[in-house]
Amino acid sequence: MIRLLIADNHPIVRKGLELLFSSSSNIEVVASLDDGQAILNYVKNNPVDIILTEIDLPKLNGLTVLRHLKNEFPNIKTIIFSGQPEEVYAINSLKAGASGYIPKTINIITINEAILKVNDGGTYLSEEINKQLKLGKRVSKSGSYYKKLSTREAEVLKLLCIGKKNKEVAKELNVNEKTISTYKARLMRKLKVTNLVDLVNQAKLVESQSSI
Repeated sequence: MIRLLIADNHPIVRKGLELLFSSSSNIEVVASLDDGQAILNYVKNNPVDIILTEIDLPKLNGLTVLRHLKNEFPNIKTIIFSGQPEEVYAINSLKAGASGYIPKTINIITINEAILKVNDGGTYLSEEINKQLKLGKRVSKSGSYYKKLSTREAEVLKLLCIGKKNKEVAKELNVNEKTISTYKARLMRKLKVTNLVDLVNQAKLVESQSSI
């Protein structure tokens, strides 16, 4: 039996996933959580095989959680199940330690298939992203902006986009505030902007274009 932990900040999504797997013969939902820190607290004391989680989580975002899991709980596999654009975040999620990325527009059969594939040691990405990887490029122009970003830069950008200040980002990522300033400067250079407002607006524009 695959022990599955679900994490999402929307109660209706968590409840829907719980119902989806309630009659499963090979997947058992062992916990349903609503923030990133709760994931780390749970796995410290309870056995989990796979985590199915959103990127946008309170307290610790999904990319930060992935980094902690990769370092502290390498045997636990994680699948990102997100409403965020796959074009933008799928590859950085894998770089951070995820074993798969499922957009929330996917059908329920695919969710089950992805969990089984990851449990068997595979990696799950959509056919579109796999095709782009094989071609060695991003099909969407908007995705090309994010191709230049490291996983940590994408992590910092995500936190800035939800309104967190440098000090708050530094605290969540457990680094000093000067380091965040350095990352912000890199992001501005790579995304070709000169201030924080334009940086956030550029990121949101790219995300909206990727979701069309």
